[in-house]
Formats: sequence, C-alpha cells, structure tokens
Amino acid sequence: MAKILVIDDESSILHAFRRAFDDPDDQLLTAADAEQGLALVSGAEPDVVVLDLNLPDAHGLDVYRRVRAIDARIPVIFITGHGTTETAIEAMKQGAFDYLLKPLELAHVRDLVERAAEISRLGRVPAVVPDEPVPAGTSADMLVGRSAPMQEVYKAIGRVAPQDLAVLVLGESGTGKELVARAIYQHSRRAAGPFLAVNCAAIPETLLESELFGHEKGAFTGADRRRIGKFEQCSRGTLFLDEIGDMTPLTQAKLLRVLQDGRFERVGGNETVQADVRVIAATNRDLAQMAAAGEFREDLYYRLGVVTITLPPLRERAGDLPLLVDHFLRRFSPEMGKEVVQVAPEAIELLGRYAWPGNLRELQSVLRQALLRAQGPVLLADFLPPAVRGEAPPEAGPRAASIDWEEFLDERLRAGSRDLYAESLALMERSLVSRVLRHTGGNQLQAAKILGITRGSLRTKIRTLGITIGRSVASGDDPPGR
Repeated sequence: MAKILVIDDESSILHAFRRAFDDPDDQLLTAADAEQGLALVSGAEPDVVVLDLNLPDAHGLDVYRRVRAIDARIPVIFITGHGTTETAIEAMKQGAFDYLLKPLELAHVRDLVERAAEISRLGRVPAVVPDEPVPAGTSADMLVGRSAPMQEVYKAIGRVAPQDLAVLVLGESGTGKELVARAIYQHSRRAAGPFLAVNCAAIPETLLESELFGHEKGAFTGADRRRIGKFEQCSRGTLFLDEIGDMTPLTQAKLLRVLQDGRFERVGGNETVQADVRVIAATNRDLAQMAAAGEFREDLYYRLGVVTITLPPLRERAGDLPLLVDHFLRRFSPEMGKEVVQVAPEAIELLGRYAWPGNLRELQSVLRQALLRAQGPVLLADFLPPAVRGEAPPEAGPRAASIDWEEFLDERLRAGSRDLYAESLALMERSLVSRVLRHTGGNQLQAAKILGITRGSLRTKIRTLGITIGRSVASGDDPPGR
C-alpha cells in the first residue's frame, strides 16, 4: 500500500491520478496549493509526493525545499510542461526523484510513482537486527538468526554504519544483501538523507552509465534532454549498487573516480559535478577472482573492499532455520489468509535437509507455496513442494505440467487474496521463464534473446522468481494441484 500526495491545482491532473491509482490499497491525498500540501506532508507522512512546478501560492522549487526540510527521504516527482523542464532538471540536481511531462500518460505515471514508493519503503521501513527494538506502530524487515556467522554480520554492521566509508557486501543470491545495506544506511549519520538503489545487472550496459551519472542533451541517440543521474539525486545520502560485478569497465572507471575524489562528468558533458554520496555495493560474484582475471578493475575492488561484509549462505547457518521459518510464517500467514501457527517436526526435518541453492529468497518462496496448500493450523510435510520433499519436481520432466488456472484461482479466492492480479502475473512469469530456460538447456543468453529482454533482467527474474538451474530448471513455486 502506498500513500501518494498530489499537490496540483488542475482538476484534470487530479482526475488522471485518481484513474491511475484506483486500487483501494493505494491512498491518494490531494492538495490544491502549497500551504495545504505542506500541512499534509507534515501530518500524513506520505510515501511519495507529486508536485506541480506552478502553484497558485508558491513556486514548486520553494515547496520542494520545504518538503526536504520536513523529511528528505520522501521521493518528490515534479509535474512540468515542456517549457519548464529546465526548472525540473534543476530540482533533480537538488535531489528530486524525477519529473512527469504534461500531458500525463497513465502507464508512465503509475510506473514512476510505484518505483518511487518502493525507494521510499527501502529507506523508511526499519531493517533491524536481533534484540533491537522495533519503533512502535511500524512494520520492519528483520535480519533473523543467532548463528555465529550472523553474529559476525551484526557486529560488522554496528562497526561500519557510523563510518562514512564505502562498503562491499558479498554473498550468494538471496542471502539478504539489500537488507544489510539498508541496516547500514539506517544506522548511519546519513539516515535522514535519501537512499537509492540501482541493480547494475538489470539495466542494459549502454544505459547504466547514464542512470548513475546522468547525460547531457544530444549525448547519444534518444538523449533529447539533460538527465540527472543517481549520484546527483542522492546528494548527502546513500547509494546502493547491487550486482556491481556486472558493471562495465567504463562505468567502473567513473565510479572509482567518485570514490576517490567525489567528482564525475555526465555522459557527453564537460562540467565536473561534485558528489557527496556514500556507496554501498553488493555482488554474488567473486570480485577477487574477477580482478585477478582482468574482468573487474583491481583498483576499484581494493577501494570498495576496505570494508567487506560477507553474508553466509543458508546451508551454513542451519541452526537459524527454525527461527527463519517461524519468522516468515508469522509474516506470510496473515497476508495469505491462513492461520498456520505451528510446523510439524517432519516438515522441519525436510527443510533442514534441503540444500537451499536460492537461500532466503527460496525459503520464502517455498513457505508461500506451502501456505497455499496448507489446511489447518499446522504446516505438514505434505504441503512442502516436491523438491524439498526429495521428489523430482514436475518441471524436471521433458514437458512441464500445464497450469491449472481454475484450481489456482479458486484456491486464492477461498484464501481471500488481496493481491490476486500480482500473484497470477508472477505465476505466469515463473512458468514462462522456466519453460524457456528448459528449452535452452539453462543457457541464459539464449533465453534472454528468446524472451526479448536483457541478460541482466533475466538474471534478476531468475532470482526474484526463485528459479534454480541445475541438471534441470526448477521453479521455487508451483500452483496447487501440480
């Protein structure tokens, strides 16, 4: 659920936002002038603010500065006409999230606001370590575990968070690297500033440099106006660079310069821009080996690796498994309309035997699937997916079983789902990606070409959807009845 505040005096703009955000889970607040809008920023604490540059009682830039003074973590999106884009760009240089051009396109409006809301959630939802109090009246994402390796992670977060140094977080996919980055940010001296995240593997190589450092008008085909990159937007804040091992050599060189002296140039520009940004980087790849092989800049690796936090894979923290299962069940059961309060010993034993190649992300996927099948207050071993029970998953055969959509929809409707559209899309996407990967024998480059997406985007989907690639391609979730 996102709380969106639109400050604009045009009724057509407000009507467009009501059409774009008609979901009851979204809360849309509106204000016709700066005074009313700023009162709502203070009192309602919105996740995202959408702000017109031309208000009847104040200029949008002045209102933006006052919003930043109230809470610099709130992403602000400007609404602007073509004639005022330079002012909107100036606002982005001061830390605004982005801007929308009139006339508004609903699909673009929704996409941009949803991305801003996710950034807001990353910065504002507490990422807490064990024994740390959760602020009253708030939800929190917790780092769960009492094993010796996780204790070392908690100590490292406590040591490095107050220091204004770059941090490198290492670990396999699904181990919780983003959560560690958020914990460092929220315990740092920059906690009142913005927190932005960029997945370097999900952005095409040709666009990543522009995404981070911005570009000038005419810098390349399609660059019809100046773009402000994440380093300028994130001034006095923290920038999380996920999957940094996928960064191109040219972008690595510019990142090194930022880390060394805090300066860079936009793509196609000569103006030197000063950046006051703390960088937290993460990867599941062996950067030391990549540096030795000449695949990653050695000087950048050493610059990032001054402070390194290594997250253990789930298979190396077996003692934490019961805690994690209990934590995720308490979190997922209400979401899915279930009342599971206990896990059968046989189910815990099977979960303990499994190798967890997808780590925490796969564990969450397995538990969600088990909850879909669960009946009653106890999670039985029979509710676990075949792979965890030691059986060959349906996907391992020459053809995957077809999705029984009617059974799936009936089950989710009985469960009182409040997110059926997203659940159905995720199931379809998981089935599609798994099927194409089986067709290519696990070759991700070929699969990306067939799907018409970048290899980085495919890798992100594989992780997000809980798909494992071994001798066969297996999906972490199956619909009921498969």
